[in-house]
Amino acid sequence: MRKKDIENIQDIQQLVAAFYEKIQKDVLLGDLFAAKIGDWPKHLEKMYRFWETVLLEQHTYSGSPFLPHATMPLTGQHFDRWLAIWKETINLYFQGIKANEAKWRGEAMAAMFLAKIEFYNGATRTALI
Repeated sequence: MRKKDIENIQDIQQLVAAFYEKIQKDVLLGDLFAAKIGDWPKHLEKMYRFWETVLLEQHTYSGSPFLPHATMPLTGQHFDRWLAIWKETINLYFQGIKANEAKWRGEAMAAMFLAKIEFYNGATRTALI
């Protein structure tokens, strides 16, 4: 079966829904997400808009994606697992320029979120002194 690239909101919805289905079942991440997200349909809608904005340049999302993660007890291990599931899900359904961009943007976002969390928790500040 030939995979297609991410081209429209239906592709974004397929990717995001499949991704979060895996997240919810994941031993490392499932409970963390369940504790933070009270309304899964609302969260999915927000994530559809976020990725539609990022990948398709359809500006349907506004907000600050980092803030909900700022106080969560997340480490590099959590972001590595998140990224592995993200890439696995993309590879399952899609291939092409936008699919590759989605993987790259996931990598960049995971690295940025982890760096900010470590900074705010003091892990990197003490190393800089």
